[in-house]
Amino acid sequence: MTRHHPLILPFFAAALWICGTVSLPAEELSALQKLRAPAYPLIVHDPYFSIWSFGDKLTDVPTTHWTGSPQPITGIITVDGGKPQRLMGDQPAELSAMNQISVKVTPTQTICQFADGQIVLTLRFTSPMLPEDIDLLSRPLTYLTCEAVSSDGREHHVTLNWTVDPVIAVNTADQDVVEKTIDGIPGLAVLQVGHKEQPVLEKKGDNIRMDWGYFYLAANRKMQNTLSLVPRSGDREKAKTAPLLQAQIRIENVGEKPVSDFLMFAYDDVRSIRYFGKDLAPYWRRNGLDAAGLLQQGAERYDEIMRKCRRFDEELVRDLTGAGGWKYAELCALVYRQTWGANKIAAADDGTPYMFSKENFSNGCIGTVDVLYPHTPFLLLFSPQLLKGSLVPVLHYAESEKWPYDYAPHDLGTYPHAAGQVYGMGKNAGDGARMPVEESGNMLIIIAALAKTEGNADFSLPYWNTLTKWADYLVEEGYDPENQLCSADMFGHLAHVTNLSLKAILGIGAYAELCERLGKTEDAKKYRAIAEDYARKWLKDAQDEGRTRLAFDKPGTWSMKHNLVWDSILETHLFPVSLAEQEIAWYKKVQGRYGLPVDSRTDNSLIDWALWSMTSAKTPHDFETLFNPIYDYVNETPDRVPVSDWFFTTNARRRGFQARSVVGGVYIKMLTDSSLWKKYVNRAGIHR
Repeated sequence: MTRHHPLILPFFAAALWICGTVSLPAEELSALQKLRAPAYPLIVHDPYFSIWSFGDKLTDVPTTHWTGSPQPITGIITVDGGKPQRLMGDQPAELSAMNQISVKVTPTQTICQFADGQIVLTLRFTSPMLPEDIDLLSRPLTYLTCEAVSSDGREHHVTLNWTVDPVIAVNTADQDVVEKTIDGIPGLAVLQVGHKEQPVLEKKGDNIRMDWGYFYLAANRKMQNTLSLVPRSGDREKAKTAPLLQAQIRIENVGEKPVSDFLMFAYDDVRSIRYFGKDLAPYWRRNGLDAAGLLQQGAERYDEIMRKCRRFDEELVRDLTGAGGWKYAELCALVYRQTWGANKIAAADDGTPYMFSKENFSNGCIGTVDVLYPHTPFLLLFSPQLLKGSLVPVLHYAESEKWPYDYAPHDLGTYPHAAGQVYGMGKNAGDGARMPVEESGNMLIIIAALAKTEGNADFSLPYWNTLTKWADYLVEEGYDPENQLCSADMFGHLAHVTNLSLKAILGIGAYAELCERLGKTEDAKKYRAIAEDYARKWLKDAQDEGRTRLAFDKPGTWSMKHNLVWDSILETHLFPVSLAEQEIAWYKKVQGRYGLPVDSRTDNSLIDWALWSMTSAKTPHDFETLFNPIYDYVNETPDRVPVSDWFFTTNARRRGFQARSVVGGVYIKMLTDSSLWKKYVNRAGIHR
């Protein structure tokens, strides 16, 4: 059922205002978005090129990398030669801040509006992550559009000064940088900064930033626009004493009609991922495009790209609202860029896109299967090709001599080095430390979901022996798992976990579906029969009073059964509908102020698991009853970081993690509407 909320209608009016055809009063603009983001995405492309504002207003705090490390970009406005005011950043402290009257986050844009009684100024940060165009999606270029309109009936002249701290190009501020002006790009003025030593792909780990490649600041080469390196005094840290990159934009004759100009922020890392000894280039570079071409094409395609982003945002928000309500739409819009931004798209030797996730503020692993699994719904909807690009490196590794086990790997290494699994690989680690049931079930479910998306299982054929080995492992070890970890490894080992058993059963059922699609009828019957037998047994062994248990041998306990959602999405129908209904009723009884805890042991929740658990709700009312506390957590958490997926349900505090791609799992509700799923998949070039 499509549900409309009075706050949604102004969204479309806002789109007209953004295009410059209407100017809305401040009181109407303030109603455009109710969600107060914990952090606002400004420039978000990959785990290294990712800049956010951690405050309510752009002038409250300095801009930072998602890790919280300062990467200051400041903006100052002067109207008619009057007193300068801050637009972005908390410095210079002696300048007052222009009044920010609204903020709106759409999937591809963050839009802030300011007013001072003379003009209304709109700043629009656009990272054009349009999934039907992987070339564009992979390009590390964000636009900052500055648009002014008179609000007092007079004509005004506006000067905007933007500065970028060169620390943006290094890991730490004690590293040397080299800055220069780049000439020869038609129509553009360009500044470049990079680490003097260029240690390409030398570092690996979690809380680090890129210190190779080059950052670019670019503006239209007009007489009123200038770019320069501004000397400054600083402390002893080298990057902090280097000149600032400055762009000055003059917007003349600002009257009743909006007048605008734009800047471009880009980062060319030249080489992105060290993949089993080979350094892979970013995908956008695969056909010889370089930084100069990136900037030139970015400028030439500006109008086209902005139109596409507006259309995409409007339609996606409308569809999200229909699927889950206006609060659901706002949350999904907020995490859209975060999901893409925790991944990197690189080019394989044959030009195929490989996509590698990073476990941000978790353990820094690259290509983690139980990170891919939560954001699989996002990729199933928007880019099955990039889902394949995430799976293939894992499958190749699993079939190599480097992986000796009969179950699926957990990860490919430590970002950005994909050199082989590091998690649970210590000398004294046993099988259980490597999450064998978890990852084998995850891989089979993901590949079966991909087959449903494409209408065939052709992707699985080259890896069939490996998939069969994993299915057989689940048959042998999956029903009643020994002392293993699941993806909620922060809660430790536990034997006989019902939710892990549930995943194994669905993994076996998923393998049976793949067999059926490939015409392997007898195998399909065999594995389907095993899955059905296990499911009947599970319903008996896991049952407690009014819910199912956390572990088979622990009466009186309970847990989320988030894996159950795939039984419906894959249409395996191994479990009765009454099971989901029972669980939903129980969740409503035990959820906390800010959402459903993972299980009866804790007051912690995981946002992706919570959304999957509630997606089986039959009525909008039940879904909203369980979803609204999650929305409140994001809206009210005092921890100002990109959305954390691990949090306390009692006080909305962040428990751990931030800026991870698993938040893409909230898009799973869209997969329950087959027409919506088909619509977006068709746009990705797959016709079912």
